[in-house]
Amino acid sequence: MKSLSLFAATAALIFPLSSYANSASYLLGTRPIEPSGDITWENATVQAQALAAQLSVQDKVDLARILVGTTVPCFVIPEKPQIGFKGFCILDSVTGVGGGYNNASTFSAPVNLAATFDKDLMRQQGELIAEDLRSRGVAIALAPVLNLQRSPAGGRNFEFAGADPVLSSIVNVQHIRGTQSKGVMSVAKHYILNEQEHNRFTANSVISPRAFHEVYLRPFKAVVEAGVGAIMCSYNPVNGVSSCENPTTLGILKNDLGFKGFVMSDYGAAKNGSAAANAGMDMILTGDPRSAWANLTTLVQNGTVPESRLTDMATRILAAWIKLGQREITFPLSTLTVTGPTNTSYKDHIRTVGAASSVLLKNEQGALPLTNGTLKTVAVIGENAMPHVTELNRCLNNVFTTCIDGHVALGWGSGTTKFPYLVDPLTAITEKASARNITVVSTSDHALAAPTAKKADIAVVFVFASSGEGANPPFQPVQGHYGDRYDLKLWQNGDALVKSVADVQKTVVVITGPGAVDMPWIHHPNVVGVIHSMFPGQESGNAIADVLFGDVNPSGRLPFTIAESREHYAADVDYTGLTIEYKEGTLIDYRWFEARGKSPLFAFGHGLSYTTFQYSQITVTAPSSDSAAFTLLVTITNTGNVAGHEVVQLYVQLPEHTCPKQGCAKELRDFERISLVPHESRIVRFRLYKDDLSYYDESKGSWALPFGDFCVSIGASSSDIRSTATFTM
Repeated sequence: MKSLSLFAATAALIFPLSSYANSASYLLGTRPIEPSGDITWENATVQAQALAAQLSVQDKVDLARILVGTTVPCFVIPEKPQIGFKGFCILDSVTGVGGGYNNASTFSAPVNLAATFDKDLMRQQGELIAEDLRSRGVAIALAPVLNLQRSPAGGRNFEFAGADPVLSSIVNVQHIRGTQSKGVMSVAKHYILNEQEHNRFTANSVISPRAFHEVYLRPFKAVVEAGVGAIMCSYNPVNGVSSCENPTTLGILKNDLGFKGFVMSDYGAAKNGSAAANAGMDMILTGDPRSAWANLTTLVQNGTVPESRLTDMATRILAAWIKLGQREITFPLSTLTVTGPTNTSYKDHIRTVGAASSVLLKNEQGALPLTNGTLKTVAVIGENAMPHVTELNRCLNNVFTTCIDGHVALGWGSGTTKFPYLVDPLTAITEKASARNITVVSTSDHALAAPTAKKADIAVVFVFASSGEGANPPFQPVQGHYGDRYDLKLWQNGDALVKSVADVQKTVVVITGPGAVDMPWIHHPNVVGVIHSMFPGQESGNAIADVLFGDVNPSGRLPFTIAESREHYAADVDYTGLTIEYKEGTLIDYRWFEARGKSPLFAFGHGLSYTTFQYSQITVTAPSSDSAAFTLLVTITNTGNVAGHEVVQLYVQLPEHTCPKQGCAKELRDFERISLVPHESRIVRFRLYKDDLSYYDESKGSWALPFGDFCVSIGASSSDIRSTATFTM
């Protein structure tokens, strides 16, 4: 362990600490922000003000009310030719083009993007989805989702970029930068504290200021700095006030974070029209005759909502339109067709992300990859390995009550995309096995699972769980689960299936699902391998087969923790209550385990490779006149015999006196995914800025940079720390 001291008295400020309480003078600056777009928000706002001045009250109301399209299958904002505004076509797009299209590509879920820990892939996926949207005339994408996997059973966990606020920030910033670089506006959602489906319309989220600012606000702060065009407010109340009518939370967004774009409601989330308008909501989804803003014109005319507030709404909407360069884009509305040929140019990216996000949790006895020269026969077992016989997309909506029909590679809900096709694992494995002169035997019948496994040299058992949107009418349950999962068990008696096969044969278990699952069979001596692939999208089977056969060296890392049992997690879904208390405070996910001294089954950030890596000791350089940050260097060496990717993770623990009452834990601050050939070494550099080393001081109502001992850790997961250092401020 290395240690150094930084004496504040010798340093002068590089950046002012006006937003920080109890701060002395340090050579620490704030993290630099990458510029977004060619036009500044200030410039765009000035131009938007000039345009808004040309609009009547009714024109400005029209800009603020989203309508259901009558001639195109999307939500719309009507055009205003007098100012050159061509209107908006708006669609869900969490995993690709939403809205029921049968010819759009189904990308890997956001939880998979998080599991790649690959910033380039995150940005590329945003670019490609935006290309598909723009080619169909869509100007605004209702994505990404910035909520966090607070509970492992949360229904929309697969739409979330993991359980850590820094990981979520990085994933979503990259995705938004990619999307908006193609001229499509992102809507970051759901602001805020909307982490479960049960009673999501009414349940009051109660949280401390520190947990709010340090954990759940952090991804929204990051995307505001990245230039996101719009943010969607959620259904739920926060500390007693509905999110879309909440002057406190919307004030934090617009005033404290400096958000210059517009706030739109979730579908029907605004109930009190004047309260929402005066609190800071700028656009309603939808503005039909039953909505809270059906009478917005009257509210303005009678003074209930000041016209200046309406003008601010229009200005923000037009400023985002101008900032993204959409003023110069003509979106081809004529191409908005629900059916037609599928664009296949995205399949390579989808397959790459699917493989890069597959997490090798366990690998014993050289079970994987399936390249052993003595391997003659592989058994592929389980309904989740099979092609679909009937409705390919039956699990993607809430009208079917069962998913029992082939491979499951995505959850359900409004944010999902219909599969144009789905590569199942059996087909992909059979193709690869044939090229290697390996025979494949298979069954989906549980009664035949063990006899089939006995015919092979190794068995690969495919199991799954699923979840999705909605836990109240009009949504329907899927296999007994309303959105949020009621338990963490594998579906279709998957646990019994694994045990029956493992009792007679060496077994590799492949899981698809939205997040953590129980694994009562994990210590069975014949369970020699486990892969968690989450929801890889339309190329799922190919991506999984690439990893199984070693064509791709696994590099996925868990973006959430998997516990030994459900009661070990920091939080759970509240299935009946109308008040959701965030009692764990800042100790979300892996932080809770560390603060409680509990070892998880598989830690946040965990993932094995077919090679091995060695870490050097960290070197730490204090800030100087040349650098506004601590600089950390570590050398990583591939000590194995095959090329691979390592995800190098940086954690920081603040001085003990800053710990919340729930306990102390280190927190992720950054990561880098690097590629190394055998015996190659590479230096990885991290920088820690003022905001990385600060905490939210509730007694002052502001951020503080503390005195004391800081511990920095670099490792391969939150529980596999390879090198540490301390410094004192």
